[in-house]
Amino acid sequence: MNKSYPIMLQLNGRKVVVSGGGKVAERKVVSLLDTGAKVLVVSPEATEKLKQLALEGKIIWQQRSFSADDVSDAFLIFAATNDKEVNQMVRSAASDHQLVTIADDPEESDFHVPAHFKRGRLSITVSTGGASPILASQIREQMEQQFDETYEEYLEFLFKARQRILWEVQDPSLKRQLLTAIISPEFLKSKNREDDFQKLLDEYSL
Repeated sequence: MNKSYPIMLQLNGRKVVVSGGGKVAERKVVSLLDTGAKVLVVSPEATEKLKQLALEGKIIWQQRSFSADDVSDAFLIFAATNDKEVNQMVRSAASDHQLVTIADDPEESDFHVPAHFKRGRLSITVSTGGASPILASQIREQMEQQFDETYEEYLEFLFKARQRILWEVQDPSLKRQLLTAIISPEFLKSKNREDDFQKLLDEYSL
């Protein structure tokens, strides 16, 4: 069995096509909303959620059956209808360089979307390699409790602190020490991270 290669894709400005307008397609579309992708949904029918997103201009909905031309310039393609023949038609319409996932045929898919959640800059994904999406969802729920909302502000702090360290500290060994120090539990739980960070910089500069 070939192993999958984990990757984070930048989709801003890229065309993503979702064939299908049901609940499965809706979940795929919702997961794409904050990526900056140009989402095109092609389906004769659509859920109320998808219709609303189209009305708000967040996606484009073509209310018709799938056509091979729909994916001609797509970066990612989701075959998410409840019709196996249509899903295979989508697969056949894609070029070799295009990435396609098929809702009812993971073995023939080029990629799959793992269970995931975000806490600001923190993004955590869980995959069972198709063995059990339900188990992946359960593990994700457990991790959501472990990595709660406090990590959103913490990651913003880490981002800014890292930039300062990389810019202001020249010694490689000292950089490593500081970058390690700011990921300690003390900084995660701190009520005054900025002050604590400045004290840390002052301490190491002595």
